[in-house]
Amino acid sequence: MLRKVQKIRFYHACRRYNIALYTALWQPRAKDVVATLTLSASRHIRLAAGADASENPSLHFYPWQRMKILILGAGVIGATTAWQLRQRGHEVSVVDRRESAGLETSFANGGQISASHAEPWATPYAIPQALRWLGRKDAPLLFHLRPFDMALLSWSLAFLGNCLPRRVRANIRAIVNLALYSRKELQELRANFSQTEGSDFNLEYDGLQKGILHFYTNPKAFARAKAVASLMRDFGLLRESIDRETCIRIEPALADAKFIIVGGDYTATDESGDAYLFTRAIVKRAAAAGVVFHYEHAATALDIENGRVKGAHLADGTRLFADACVLAFGSFSAQFLRPYGIRLPIYPAKGYSVTLALAEGANAPYVSLTDDEHKLVFSRLGNSLRIAGTAEFNGYDLDPNPVRCQAILARVRRLFPTLLENAEATFWCGLRPSTPSNVPLLGKSALPGLWLNTGHGTLGWTLASGSAAAIADLMEDRKPEVDFPFQTADW
Repeated sequence: MLRKVQKIRFYHACRRYNIALYTALWQPRAKDVVATLTLSASRHIRLAAGADASENPSLHFYPWQRMKILILGAGVIGATTAWQLRQRGHEVSVVDRRESAGLETSFANGGQISASHAEPWATPYAIPQALRWLGRKDAPLLFHLRPFDMALLSWSLAFLGNCLPRRVRANIRAIVNLALYSRKELQELRANFSQTEGSDFNLEYDGLQKGILHFYTNPKAFARAKAVASLMRDFGLLRESIDRETCIRIEPALADAKFIIVGGDYTATDESGDAYLFTRAIVKRAAAAGVVFHYEHAATALDIENGRVKGAHLADGTRLFADACVLAFGSFSAQFLRPYGIRLPIYPAKGYSVTLALAEGANAPYVSLTDDEHKLVFSRLGNSLRIAGTAEFNGYDLDPNPVRCQAILARVRRLFPTLLENAEATFWCGLRPSTPSNVPLLGKSALPGLWLNTGHGTLGWTLASGSAAAIADLMEDRKPEVDFPFQTADW
């Protein structure tokens, strides 16, 4: 009986795919029909035999129920969401205030696709650590507490609440689940792109699948990391604790720092790559598939009709209409929704990055590294090395702090003494949309017709593909494949 039911589902899935193919062929803007439908077809067929379909068959989305969707924001989150929704046959538009995609937080981030980085900032050890760092301009976490910044005060109080052990465990589980799902979705996306011939459709972003190595120079920090790694293994992430010699064997470039390293954690399945190049590649493919991008157009307000979001107003007076909107404004999401009485727990955390143009033969790592004690990551991007991290809570200020820039270079010299001798350094700052728990906000907003895909903090690149697939499922009234605390319009 079960096999008969599965055969029936498979038949209807294939039938829906044929209808989707007809719909895409009818669309004049669909320049790459095969690429647009491959992932959609596989998802329909996968759902046909899945638990979700059997739990509630009435929630199947059919291709002829196509929605007109407006995405606010063209960073890595907005771009992957646009691609995912277009794959499913929806009419998608994206609006962004910048002149092209990926020019905000996605532009020069740390370059890690790191499920192993699922430990939130808010832990029981964060409070004494933050107290020790008070007054240090070069501290990995720097708070500029101001009496009238109520948003930061509220965020900080919520941060303290998330330092409780039970909250830490729940937050790690949520992030690990979404990160593992996102990695699977990224791998499927990469395979989908590789099946299409022609250089115009290559998904090239200086990606490396060499894993991520967390290393420690403090024995107490390493002991705590072992407990975190064990917890992550319980949740299905293979983050293995290793000794000093194994760290050097995995990444020989650390040999000069051998005597300060006490151990590490290695996650072989993690990856690295340039989030900006990835975003641009996705946007190029999405535009060819029919997604419309409105650059240099700032969305100033939502268009609300009878209590439901029906689009957005732009700064030039244009109105863009939609059946549904997805908010992917990153750090500016909370500002954008405040006039509607919605208080998103997102605060901008200014992060720094240094990109080193490497000289030939430079002793630079290939395996992506995380220096947990200094809140820094190192990623090889072609002939460059990206070093990024730290967090400065100072509103929406983007002015680089020279002291913090030099602190990053000092750490590079300590770990790789010869690396800066002939390397040209480029500094950058970006605002990361951080929640007190480090768990992003995915799901319904308090405004009908508006969906949230924001608040990814330092893990936007890591969580982008999974977040896009999950929000698309939710918008189509499907149960996502990942176990995650999705928003239910409480904000």
